[in-house]
Amino acid sequence: MRIVRLANFVTARSGGLRTALRELGAGYLAAGHEPVLIVPGARYSDVDTEQGRIITLPGPEVPRMGGYRVLLDRRRVAETLRQVRPDHVEVSDRTTLRWIGRWARQHGVPSMMVSHESLDGLLRLFGGGRWTADRLNARTAADYDRVVCTTGWAAAEFERLGAGVARVPLGVDLDLFSPARHDPALRRRWAAPGDTLLVHCGRLSAEKQPERSLATLAGLRASGVPAVLVVAGGGPLRPALQASAAEQGLPVRFVGHLRDRGELAALLATADVALAPGPIETFGLAALEALASGTPVVASAASALPEVIGTAGIAATTDASFAAAVRTLLARPDRRAAARARAETFPWSASVAGFLSLITADGAVMLGSTGRRRRA
Repeated sequence: MRIVRLANFVTARSGGLRTALRELGAGYLAAGHEPVLIVPGARYSDVDTEQGRIITLPGPEVPRMGGYRVLLDRRRVAETLRQVRPDHVEVSDRTTLRWIGRWARQHGVPSMMVSHESLDGLLRLFGGGRWTADRLNARTAADYDRVVCTTGWAAAEFERLGAGVARVPLGVDLDLFSPARHDPALRRRWAAPGDTLLVHCGRLSAEKQPERSLATLAGLRASGVPAVLVVAGGGPLRPALQASAAEQGLPVRFVGHLRDRGELAALLATADVALAPGPIETFGLAALEALASGTPVVASAASALPEVIGTAGIAATTDASFAAAVRTLLARPDRRAAARARAETFPWSASVAGFLSLITADGAVMLGSTGRRRRA
């Protein structure tokens, strides 16, 4: 089966979405399917990779988004779809690619939209109303044969409209992200003996609320905990965060985006606690990678992360409660084993199997209802 996937906001420096697309594509390919990924870039390219075929179409940069691009040329995207001739379409975008669901229906191709972000949450953060999110979500649910969410939290904005939603959690590379990656030399680089090493891994943008990680560090140090913070990730808020850390005299190391996944895995395995303050995370791959590395997580109680971290972390709501949660986790002697055990319930193999079960079911329904599939 040729599974054609489309997404925006995918670059060499992007995080969770890029990881999910790579792992799912590799899983589809290993299962004997033909995955094709269509994404925006600076120029056209068409290459075969370990996750299947990747077609890059020119797309403009979004201002002040750190190099993220979107596909705007509907005619070229539609022509590419006609040439590729999909058996199933999977869209991971809620912005300029929402129309793909209608295109797929017109051409007799089953479709699914994978909701990797909360439209309701984004509008709440940036001043929009729930009615706007409901209206757009209702249109999305009507346009696609299936909506897939990775957590119950993410599904809630569709379910309150009466829309049927399938839930399939994402996964983690349990070989790459492992407690065995703990690196004493790396720890000596970032922390003095006796220091608590915190890590914040994620894009430095408003919806992630990275300033809370700095506030957590400040609160810990004010209470006598000798903590330091390593921030892995880039984004538009980095200059302001660096200025804030310097003004407060906080020991924060900004290491930028770590392209070497082995280096990221070592950092996560070496830290004592990971911070995930984003209030609208629909899953939280970085937090799950921390758990797989044996590092417990303090996460925003407003997000989907409490579903993911379970008892291997603590959900918090305020700067003070984030700092208190770190102290609580540090006092747990089994925290690293509990973190790893929780992550082991999220292998990528289960995620791939879950998505493929939906894709093959959709294909069977389409063929069964029409006797044949109209092709693009």
